[in-house]
Amino acid sequence: MNQVEHVLTVQNKLGEGPVWSAEEQALYWVDIENNSFFRYFPTTSKYESFDVGVPIGVLALRAAGGLVMATKNGFAFWDPKTQALQFLANPEADKPHTRFNDGAVDSQGRFWAGTMCGLPEICSAPEGSLYRLDPDGSVSIMETGIFIANGIDWSPDTKIMYFTDSTRHVIYAYDFDPATGAIENRRPFISTPDEIGVPDGLTVDSEGCIWSARWGGWKITRYDPTGKVEREIQLPVQCPTSCAFGGANLDELYITSAWNELTVEQKKNQPYAGDLFRVKTDTKGLVSPKFAG
Repeated sequence: MNQVEHVLTVQNKLGEGPVWSAEEQALYWVDIENNSFFRYFPTTSKYESFDVGVPIGVLALRAAGGLVMATKNGFAFWDPKTQALQFLANPEADKPHTRFNDGAVDSQGRFWAGTMCGLPEICSAPEGSLYRLDPDGSVSIMETGIFIANGIDWSPDTKIMYFTDSTRHVIYAYDFDPATGAIENRRPFISTPDEIGVPDGLTVDSEGCIWSARWGGWKITRYDPTGKVEREIQLPVQCPTSCAFGGANLDELYITSAWNELTVEQKKNQPYAGDLFRVKTDTKGLVSPKFAG
């Protein structure tokens, strides 16, 4: 268990946001800086990529078919028949230097996505926010003052929402009301200011443990529900970005990675940077909810 397998050579510049489709038995993820997303079928080892012409921060499955995305130009649907985007709303149209970065769908089919400054050289203040796209198309701002909005997921009983601000080295926990989508009582769940690497994307398993990718830290860390480190999985790449459970039994952890901030020498020494990895685990993930709109 926990042996790292190099699954696919894709050399994503900034691979992110893996999501497993149980119906298709396929993994989706994005390459933010190459304006594209991927779909991989493990049973055949085949994959395909789609260029949508705009940076995609995160995508999710949609109950009506296709995908919902948070892009540089706002929320959008992607239609698999036309392979075109239908834009819905852009809550940060007045902030051209920011972009969406990560997100997830809650148990009631609402799509949550957070933003970050895409031009760090001009951003000294935390300009990111967390938004909630409801099935009726309305957009609510749920949190502000974020540096880099990142990994988000919920406890198995949906009473706790976890949300990451990478720059602050913190994974927050909130009390979550699944009926209304309200959040309150924010508190640090994990704070690692002295650790190498920062928390990036995350996923929660069926036991309520949090698996957090450590950007710059060469590893995935699993925290138990109290915040204690339960295990660490060392990786052959410096910048893992996120992870998600997949496979027929949801016991395979897929891990995305990036090379966009590596030096030429670092990239030379990390030939698998930007590729897709998989780890067989002794625990199972949870089924990814679909956006209900």
